[in-house]
Order: sequence, then structure tokens, then C-alpha cells
Amino acid sequence: MSDSLPSFDDTRDFADADRGFIAALAPGVVEAADGRVIWDNDAYRFLEADCPDTAHPSLWRQGRLAARQGLYEVTEGAYQVRGLDISNMTIAEGDRGVIVIDPLISAETAAAALALYKEHRGDRPVTGLVYTHSHGDHFGGARGVLAHGTEEGVPVIVPAGFLEHAVSENVYAGGAMGRRGSYMYGVMLPKSPEGQIGVGLGQATSTGTFSLVPPTLDITRTGREETVDGVRMVFQLTPGTEAPAEMNFLFPDHRALCLAENATHTLHNVLTLRGALVRDARIWARYLDEAIEYFHGRYDVAFASHHWPTWGHDDVVRFLSEQRDVYAYLHDQTLRMLNEGLTGAEIAETIQLPPALEKAWHARGYYGSLSHNAKAVYQRYLGWFDSNPAHLWEHPPVELARRYVDVAGGPVEAVAKARKYADAGDPRFAATLLNHVVFADPDDQEARHALAEVYTRLGQGAENATWRNFYLTGAKELRDGPRAEIVDLASPEMLMALTVPMLLDSLAIRIDGPRAWDDDLTIDLVVTEPEAERARHRLTLHHGALTHREITAPRTPPGLVLTLTKRQLLGVLAGQGAGGIATEGDPALLERLFSFLTKPDPNFPIVTP
Repeated sequence: MSDSLPSFDDTRDFADADRGFIAALAPGVVEAADGRVIWDNDAYRFLEADCPDTAHPSLWRQGRLAARQGLYEVTEGAYQVRGLDISNMTIAEGDRGVIVIDPLISAETAAAALALYKEHRGDRPVTGLVYTHSHGDHFGGARGVLAHGTEEGVPVIVPAGFLEHAVSENVYAGGAMGRRGSYMYGVMLPKSPEGQIGVGLGQATSTGTFSLVPPTLDITRTGREETVDGVRMVFQLTPGTEAPAEMNFLFPDHRALCLAENATHTLHNVLTLRGALVRDARIWARYLDEAIEYFHGRYDVAFASHHWPTWGHDDVVRFLSEQRDVYAYLHDQTLRMLNEGLTGAEIAETIQLPPALEKAWHARGYYGSLSHNAKAVYQRYLGWFDSNPAHLWEHPPVELARRYVDVAGGPVEAVAKARKYADAGDPRFAATLLNHVVFADPDDQEARHALAEVYTRLGQGAENATWRNFYLTGAKELRDGPRAEIVDLASPEMLMALTVPMLLDSLAIRIDGPRAWDDDLTIDLVVTEPEAERARHRLTLHHGALTHREITAPRTPPGLVLTLTKRQLLGVLAGQGAGGIATEGDPALLERLFSFLTKPDPNFPIVTP
């Protein structure tokens, strides 16, 4: 795969990233109410120096751009606060107040961003809220700009399907996603030239209070126009692109186009390394193409939920065209090679962007990568199996590792051979071989140390920020063990936003099936409020599987009936018991059901068995 870089003499991105600067938050630190630092952008000041040999120069350049922090004017009446979270908060001035677009991850960083705006533009109330899509870094800080008791009469505008995807995306596989996310974002790495230097899409994720102000208006079609506080917005729905529910929109009176997270200054992820549903690169390209045509001639600047804006209509068209072509090329060439019989790994090793796209800074793989995105496209169409029978029933990692080490001549010989591969310029295979040694015997300190060295080498040479963070976090955990800080996104507001069936799904995936094989019980939950969720739900534990369905009149009596509100149900699911809840039947059934629940370790091992 080619590694031809664009010209470092091209400084247009730096000029655009600095354009419209008004003021920075000083110091660039945000604290929680208890004094805990939940955001520290000043920690990235080391990026002002020249790139050291511990970082890829292209990634260092991206870090310098993404670490810029402060309040910026996008165009008259529209501003962005950047560098106070992984995402941007955009503010449009209306007749009476301001419309906030994408209020970051944490209430604390969102409040700091709005305060910075007010300091320099005046104290205006929030008169509208827009979430461009269903990822938490674009709505989690909502209570920092719209506190409890202030939301009445304030429209909260979202793309169709937002609430379902926003509250469910991280529920079913949330534990594993959170643990893997600690690798992806380099949560436990020091912010330094040797450690975490960003994530490519921004610098880091804040760790404050996660919240959600429920939406009041769903955008259900492209072309819908809404006016909030005198500000007109024209929407383009883009479902199934960077998020399952997402939308671009135009401020026609400002001649400014919001691209949400569909077009940023990096190749994005078709499948994030933390895990998610595989995105559709084909649809992504088509919606970018639609945006070029649909909004043509109606804007002078385009901005997004990450990075810096692009000014000039023709430059925006070029930018969107190149972003479109990246995803289209990635999709189509993967399918072409897939149909020629290449596997995902072979395609990832073969695929190369056209030279013109390879030379575009915004198409570089800082957050997503051409390699793992090609594998994701393959996975979307054909799944994990490459059709080679040898891969159909392989041993699990530990058993496979023991056999590899035996073939290599034992652990001492395997480590020696791995070092030779690393010294000969093949750290990739050195990592593979040493990983087998560690999985065969996780107490082999020499193997752990050697593998940590190889991971460090691979990480510090990576242009992709998330690859760097994975490698360096793996090295750290080989040396120190797993001690990740996993942010709990399950705030009370988020849990209340889950539907009752979603809550019951989250219960079902925690049942220890083998322990429950021989049990058989039925519980009915009669939910009385909120009114929109009034229903009777039947839970059946049978053959180790907990299933549920909504019923009107029971044909057979359950063993237990609980009549309760949704809030009381949350308390029951949190293990607070059924005290104060109307019950009919055998209360011991609830205790029996809960006896089969598991509580996963959020720090499960990754680089060791």
C-alpha cells in the first residue's frame, strides 16, 4: 500500500483552522462540580513543537490542527466553539437568543463553551437546540446549555429515528464498546509526544456529566424547512451514513451549510475500532453527492461537527466531491476485489486510493483507515468467514497460541525469532508471534515486555490516531495490567429515554443462560406511566432465554404480576427490589430471575487471555 503524503507546504488548513478566531478559554481546562478535571486542552501544548521521532509527522500535523481551541466566527451570526471536547458546538444567533447545534459530550464542557460565547457576544438565552445525529458527543452536554426547568417552549430538533438510536446504540454491547473505546481513544495514555496525541477527529473525549434533553421535533424528509427564533434551516436527511440517524442542513440566510459528521477533515470509520454496526459506504457517498446538488449555489461556507470549516463555494464542492469519491471508491473497489475472490485481509493489503485523493489531507486515515474500512465493507456483505475451510473451526486464541509456540520451538525460541523479525523490519509478524507467546503463557514477562516494545514501535509509527492509541494502550496494559477508566453513559435521563422493551432487552442479555437452563418462570409487568408507555409486558424465562412481549389480556396466569411506573421499573432493574410496588403472586420469582443476572467486568483483558 502506498504511503504518499500530501505536501507539508500546503498550509491552507492552518489558515482555515485559525480563521475567525475571537478568543480562547484560558486556561483551557474544565472541571466538574467536585473539582475533577474532565477536560484539559492545555495538555496538548506539546504539539506546538516540531514532530519528534515518536509520532508520524502527518498525525502530528493533524493533532496541531485539531488542538486549536476557542470561539470562532464561521460567518456573520454563526459561531463555533472548538477544542473543548472531541466535537464542536455551533451557535446561531436568532432574534431573541441563540440556537445551539450539537452541545458536546458533557454538560460541563457545553456550559463552558456557551459561557465563552456569551462573554464575547452577549448573554442570550438558548431558544433552540439541534442534534445533527445520534452519537453521544453531539447531545450528551445538552443540560449544560438547557438546564432543567428552562426547556419549556424550546424546540429540540433531531433527524428521524434519533431517540431510538441515541439511547440504544451502546446498550446491548455497551460494556464491550466502552472497554474497547478506552483503547481507541487512548484514555489511560499520557498526553505526550510518546503517548496520546489525539484521536484524529479531535483530541479526546470529555468525562463529565452525560445528559439528554428529549427531542420535540423529528425531521422526517429532505427539504423540510423550519424557522426557530427567526433563523431558517433547510434539512437533508442522511440516514445510514456516519450515524444511523443523521442530517445535514442549510442556514439559507447565512449562506452556511452544516455537514454534521458526514464530511470532516479525515477519512472516517465505516466500522469504528470500538465496535458498532457496519456503516454503508455506498449510501454515505450517495448522500454526499445529493448534498452537492441539493444545496448548490446556496452557501459560501460549510462547517461540520468536528474540525474547521471550508470557505468558498467551489472549495466546498471540491471538498465534498473528494469525500464522496473516497467512500464510493472504498466501497466499489472492495466489492470488485471481493467478487474476484480476495478476502477482507487481502483487500485491505491491496487497496490504494487514487493519487489525487491520496494527496488530499482531508482524505487521510487519521480516524478511520483505508485498511480497516475495507475489511468493514467486506464484513458488511460477507461476514467474518472468508470461505477458507481452515478458518471455519480454528482453535480459540489460547489453544491456538499454545500450538504456535510449540511449533516455534517453545517460548524462548519463539521470543527470539520474534525479535529477529522486528529487527529485520517486520514488526507486524513480530507482534503476531509474540501475541501467541503471551496468550500461551500470560506470566511470561520477557514475552510481555518484547510485545510491548513492538506495540510501541507500531503505535508511534502509525498515521492513524486510533491505531496509535490501540497499540500504545496495549503496550501499557502489558506492562501495568488493565486499569481503564470507563465512562458510564447510563445517566438517569438516558435510561428514562429507553423504551420498556429496550430496558427488558438489556436485562435479557445479562442472563447466565447455562445456569438458567432448568428454570421456568413467567412475570408480567404492568407499566402505568408515562402514558405513552402504558402496557402489559410478559417476561418468560425458559431454556435459559429471557423473552418478552406486549400482551393485552393474558391467556395463562403468570407467577407474578408487578404493577409499576417506568421509573419504578428502573429501580427494580437497578436491584432496589419491589418495595412499595403493587404485586400479585409469588414475589420470590423476581429474586429468582435476578439470581441469574451477571455483571460484566468493565476492565476485562484484551491483550492477555
